[in-house]
Amino acid sequence: MPTLERRDAVFVLDLGDGENRFHPDWLSQVESLLDEVEKSDGDKALVTAATGKIWSNGLDLEWLFENPDQFPAYGVRVQALLARVLTLPFFTVAALQGHTFAAGAMLSLAHDCRVMRADRGFWCLPEADINIPFTPGMSALIQSRLTPQTAHEAMVTARRFGGEEAYARQIVDRAVSESEVLTASIELAAAHVAKAGPTLETIKSRLYAPVVEALRALD
Repeated sequence: MPTLERRDAVFVLDLGDGENRFHPDWLSQVESLLDEVEKSDGDKALVTAATGKIWSNGLDLEWLFENPDQFPAYGVRVQALLARVLTLPFFTVAALQGHTFAAGAMLSLAHDCRVMRADRGFWCLPEADINIPFTPGMSALIQSRLTPQTAHEAMVTARRFGGEEAYARQIVDRAVSESEVLTASIELAAAHVAKAGPTLETIKSRLYAPVVEALRALD
């Protein structure tokens, strides 16, 4: 399950050491830990990391197949998390040490910056291959954070991007060695801790107003 630690002014949210899929219990823990960060006083920033080979594989499809009646409420909850992370009132960095797929990739895009391992691991939107169309809100999020050419290729072909290519295509902001992913992410976040507050939240909310509206349209 996700855990939270603080390194000076930077909070590090570790998503876990498995596939880190969006099971309802996992979502509850992430939501609770984000509440804890938001309620903390003073300068702050957030790094979202993980342990193991996977950062996040996105939706918990096995749970969804077992609970099809929960799909509408589950979709609302997932999109609310994406909208929340996109507009958090402090700087956020996704430290991608491993595979980042589907809704996990979308969660990474909701962060202000992404640092990815250069030599191993893929960033991928596989929805075209697994026959799950993007919702309007998810499409809006992806298109707001990627160049048109990269968004098209990622969404239509389900291409897997390694770290170096993800950096070249501006999917991530840095591609570094495995040992540097977390350190570089914390350093990047620490450089912006003084920006935390309502002004930054307003800037993000206005910058991504159409995306937030689309993500919350299921409410």
